Amino acid sequence: MTETRTTLQDHTSKQFDLELEQLRTRVLQMGGLVEQQVSRAIRALYLGDQAEMDLVVREDVHINKLEVELDEACNQVIAKRQPTAIDLRMIITVLKSINDLERIGDKAQKIARIGAMLHSQHSAFTPDVDLRHMADQSLQMLRGALDAFARLDVQAAVQVVHLDDEINSQYKSVVRQLITFMMEDPRTISRSLDIMAVAKAIERIGDHAKNISEYVIYMVKGLNVRHTSPEELEKELARS
Repeated sequence: MTETRTTLQDHTSKQFDLELEQLRTRVLQMGGLVEQQVSRAIRALYLGDQAEMDLVVREDVHINKLEVELDEACNQVIAKRQPTAIDLRMIITVLKSINDLERIGDKAQKIARIGAMLHSQHSAFTPDVDLRHMADQSLQMLRGALDAFARLDVQAAVQVVHLDDEINSQYKSVVRQLITFMMEDPRTISRSLDIMAVAKAIERIGDHAKNISEYVIYMVKGLNVRHTSPEELEKELARS
């Protein structure tokens, strides 16, 4: 009887582990799709590729669908398994991360929509400031956050958090340049405001990637490091 009970417990434990691993895999798949959306939106903005921008707008529905499906899957696991400790933290991390990934998908769609509008209004449109380096940095943060999530790597997550200040600095620089353009030539105001909105979307992508990295730290260490400066974060981890 005892042997049978032990076997059933082992089976349940292995099944639970499999369910958790499937959740993590699906988050990474969603992350890959979101990363692709951002890359496409930025590339299409600079190439004036209307078909690509339209595709980014249409594909957002798939990201929304994945978030709903993963949210439901997490709730089912919670109801069925009643997880505790690190297992519960992992599910909470999944729930929070998919929300941020969905928001990143929204930003990609926003960039594509604004890009399509700008190219339709201005022949041979080219952004007055180069946003590609900033976009590359935001994508680097997103990839780093997903990699940290995949490997449960706290140090990789910390590196992503540190990159956020650089993105914020670049955004402020872009805003200053655009304000200068608008002051020098009022005819550029409408276009500059649209480009500023694209820059803000890119900056927010970095913020969401930072959030995911902070969730990874919470999952692994049990530390809530939101609203914590990079310096304070390092001290918290040193004490843990």
